[in-house]
Order: sequence, then C-alpha cells, then structure tokens
Amino acid sequence: MQNSEALALSAALLTAAGELTRRINDGVVARGFEVRPAYGFAFTRLAPGGATVTELGVHLGVTKQAASQLVEELVRKGYAERRPHPEDARARLIVLTERGWECTRAAEEAAAEAVRAWSDVLGEGEVRTLCAQLGRIAPNGPIRPAW
Repeated sequence: MQNSEALALSAALLTAAGELTRRINDGVVARGFEVRPAYGFAFTRLAPGGATVTELGVHLGVTKQAASQLVEELVRKGYAERRPHPEDARARLIVLTERGWECTRAAEEAAAEAVRAWSDVLGEGEVRTLCAQLGRIAPNGPIRPAW
C-alpha cells in the first residue's frame, strides 16, 4: 500500500470513528440524557466492574486530575457513584448507578441505529465482514478517544 493510500485509509477510519462517536452521543442526548462523548468512553471502563480514578485516567489517556474532574461530573449528574474499594482501603471504586446503566443501554440503541445506517449503504454482509476484519487488527484495545 502506498503512502497516499495509507493516508486515505487512515482518514476514512478516523472520520468514521468520529462520526460514529457523534451519532451515538446525539442518540443518547435525544433519549433524554445530558452527556458528552467523554462519558461514553468512561462508561466502557466503568461498566465491567468499576475502576479507580487512576485506572480511569490511564484508560482515557488523561491525567489523574482530569479523570477526577470527569468522575465528579458523572457523580454530580447521577451516572456514577464512589464506593469503598474491596481490596484497597485507601482507594475508591467508581461504579455506574442505575442511571448510568440506563445511559449505557441508550448508547447501545444509538450505536445500533448508526450501524444500521452503514448497512443501508454497504449491506449487512459487508458490515459483518468489516466488523470481523477490524476485530483482527484491533481485537482488544481500549475504547477511548484519540485526544
């Protein structure tokens, strides 16, 4: 692949990722949640079982201070809560509240709508192939913004 082709592919993937992020966020807002895209990236780390502020900062690629500010927003808006950490008495575990889980389900619905739009253009089989191919090159990476 020539440099210009690689650059075109890179631009297309980044544009698709940005558009997908926007469409998911817009869909969540349309469902009555006051969110910004950073919340969704945080939720992907908090959903499995919670995280400390430090772990969230590493996941998002931001400082501990920035992660603390984000957590404060999530707690203030009722999407997350702080709990005692089960293994470290000095740490607090940040977990999603029921409202946070409702927001996560709204994001899943919005993502499904966005991907259906891709199926309208490419066809469902091509979208499944795209998913499988992307899974081969980015199988387990964190879902986080490219700040």
